Amino acid sequence: MLLVAPFIGSFLGLIIRRLPDGLPIAFARSVCEECGVKLKTRDLVPVLSWLWQKGRCRYCGHPLGWFYPGVELAAVAVALSAVLVDGGEGAWLDCLLGWWLLTLGWIDLRRWLLPDVLTLPLVLAGLSAAAALDPSGLTQRALGAALGYMSLAAVAALYRKLRGREGLGRGDAKLLAAGSAPRRCRRSFWSLRSRLSSPPPACGSSGSASAPARLCRLAPFLPSPPGQCGWRALPARSVDAAPPAITAASSAETDTSLQFRSY
Repeated sequence: MLLVAPFIGSFLGLIIRRLPDGLPIAFARSVCEECGVKLKTRDLVPVLSWLWQKGRCRYCGHPLGWFYPGVELAAVAVALSAVLVDGGEGAWLDCLLGWWLLTLGWIDLRRWLLPDVLTLPLVLAGLSAAAALDPSGLTQRALGAALGYMSLAAVAALYRKLRGREGLGRGDAKLLAAGSAPRRCRRSFWSLRSRLSSPPPACGSSGSASAPARLCRLAPFLPSPPGQCGWRALPARSVDAAPPAITAASSAETDTSLQFRSY
């Protein structure tokens, strides 16, 4: 995998360069962007050719820059991380996703663009994996992808209305939808509510509540979990007060919260 990674990185660099401009990728020879000479095999060995030619074109001497060796080394870093963290057959899937996101991130950095041809397949892949591994949760995951897209699309529309110009592209919304597709919609929402409903771990003694304590105030304004009607009212208490003693009743309530949190 580590031996293949530099060649994958070289191909990713080609995609990053050509895809935003609509140039051919698979059936076009690599050429020097300065003199237009078609490059030979010895000119295309990842990293080594760049080092051997001292970062310049063999034919015209034009500086090639760090782009291609940078992408190739980044692809190696993705593969190395996948092997160290996951290993085995799962590392190939990690590499595929990592290389895909590397391509998206580099295009976005260069052109402020996330092409649909790269973002939409991620959404379909996430939903397809959900359908294969957990068919019963497909609806929830599709809803999560839709809400992920609509949340950033709403932010983009609000910014455009307030500022009169574009501030957030739809590609970002589609990428968020791709990240939301593998997760159940309600799982992340109710987990957030459970965290907000729990007592803060620490509240500073300087008179100003810590960030977790301030977040706890939001809990009464979130809807109750499924199976409970209406909005759950939380008892008022000072954020600087000491946490209540653990009793049998509170222990049972905590167990219920933990069971719900694992939904």
